[in-house]
Amino acid sequence: MTSEQWGAALQLLWGPPAKPARGPKRGLTLEGIAGAGVGIADAEGLSAVSMQRVAGELAVTKMALYRYVPGKAELVALMVEAAMPEPVALGVEGAGIAGGGGAAGGGGGWRERLGVWVRGLHAGFRQHPWLLEATVGVRVMGPREVGWMERALAALDGCGLSGAEAMDAVVLLTGHVRGIAEQERATSGGVVGGAVGGGPDAQLGVMLGEVMRVHGTDFPALGAALASVAEHGGQDQALEFGLERILDGLGLLVAQRAGGSAG
Repeated sequence: MTSEQWGAALQLLWGPPAKPARGPKRGLTLEGIAGAGVGIADAEGLSAVSMQRVAGELAVTKMALYRYVPGKAELVALMVEAAMPEPVALGVEGAGIAGGGGAAGGGGGWRERLGVWVRGLHAGFRQHPWLLEATVGVRVMGPREVGWMERALAALDGCGLSGAEAMDAVVLLTGHVRGIAEQERATSGGVVGGAVGGGPDAQLGVMLGEVMRVHGTDFPALGAALASVAEHGGQDQALEFGLERILDGLGLLVAQRAGGSAG
C-alpha cells in the first residue's frame, strides 16, 4: 500500500465511515465484508482472499463490493482490524521501578504486564496465522493494532527509558512473538486448525533424531542436548524462554537508568 492509498484505508479504519458510492440501497457492512475475508483466510490462507472471492461469499457482485472497499489492500486492512484481538488489559498499579521493574526476577510491575502482553499477542497470531503475513511493511494500522502498541508502551512508562528505547523494546518483543508464531504456522499448514503433530521443537527433534542415528558422532554437542531434552523435557518452551531473557535484559537497562542493581 503506497502513501497515495493511505487515505482510503485511514477512512475505513478510523472513520467516520464514508457512504458507499452511488448505486442500489446499502446492503453490506464493513464488518460483514471483513468477516467474510477473515473466514476465507482462516480456512485457506491469505492468498485465497480476493475481492471476487469475498463478493461470492457475500452473494454480491465484485462491482457491488467495490462500492464499499476500493481494493484488496483496504480489504486486508479491514480484515486485520477485525481479526486482531482487543488489546489485553494491563493493570497500571505498581508501574515502573516501584512495581518490581528493576528486578530481573520478581512478578509485578512492567515485567509482569509485558509478559501478559506477549502471551496475548501470541494467542492472536495463533488464532489467525495469516495475520503474520498481513501485518508486515509500511501500512495503515487500525485502532486495535495501535492499541496493542499503546498498551506495551504504557507498561514501560516510568521505567526511565527514552521514547526510542521503549519503542525498540516493543519491536524486540513483537519480533520474538512473530518468530515463534511463524514456526508454529509452518508446522500447522498456515491455517486455523491445521495438523500440528507436536510443536515446532518436537517436530524438529524427530527430524534431528533421524539424522543423529546415523551421524550422531559428528555432532556431539547436539546429541547431548537432544538426549537431555528426551530425559528432562522442555520442548516447545521457546516463547517463555525468550520472553524471560528479553525481560532480563530490559531489567538491566531499567536498573541502570535508576542507578540501582538489576539483581
